[in-house]
Amino acid sequence: MIESFWGRMQTELLNRKRWKTRIELANAMFEYLEIFHNRRRRHSALGILTPIEFENVHFTRQPVA
Repeated sequence: MIESFWGRMQTELLNRKRWKTRIELANAMFEYLEIFHNRRRRHSALGILTPIEFENVHFTRQPVA
């Protein structure tokens, strides 16, 4: 699983530009992980929903009385 994640991150982030400093690269990696990958990427464990879609479905359901 980590191999496919690493490959995808290299394709989507690392190989797209040259980074001037390690700090610039670290900031871009943090943003990719926290903003794009964790929030927008579809997850099979969530029924192929993004985490935000899953939360919307979960929190908009009416409780069964």
